[in-house]
Amino acid sequence: MTVPPYTVEEAEARETFLALMWSLSYPTRPHTLPPGDALLLIGRALLDLETSFYTPDAALMQVLGRTGGRAVHPQAAAYHFYPRLDDAALRTIGEASIGVLSFPDEAATLIIATPLTGGSVCWLRGPGILGRAALSAQLPPAFWQQRAQTRFPLGWDVFLVEGSRVVGLPRSAQVVEE
Repeated sequence: MTVPPYTVEEAEARETFLALMWSLSYPTRPHTLPPGDALLLIGRALLDLETSFYTPDAALMQVLGRTGGRAVHPQAAAYHFYPRLDDAALRTIGEASIGVLSFPDEAATLIIATPLTGGSVCWLRGPGILGRAALSAQLPPAFWQQRAQTRFPLGWDVFLVEGSRVVGLPRSAQVVEE
């Protein structure tokens, strides 16, 4: 039996998905995405005819729409894509679903482009973290305050991207004191 080879797009989506999976499995550890626009690569890997997304960026919305995913309001979107994290984006993140106790998997997944270094150090612990680990992504205090308003199993899974690097911040990771 002959198996058809992967197309370039399929191989790219597979590599992207694996980087995302490992980044949530080992929070705070950077993983490498294939070369290209990180938000677009992640969109191509995660979006299809059965998924929904939100982005405040009109150009990105058009490109992500070509995946077959449906652009919807922030409250209904399974995936949120933020090319920058300004005050308006933070307000919209506050509208993203955190799931419900009977279906915590209905929470939104946030994909945020931000520098992964140079921010205030935040210490995390939880599954996939040996002891505790530092994260110094440039996220504003308001983001951490919003995240602190929920308790596991509710909350967002977050992918932080810079260039071809991605760091996972699962909802199970807890912020701890230094």
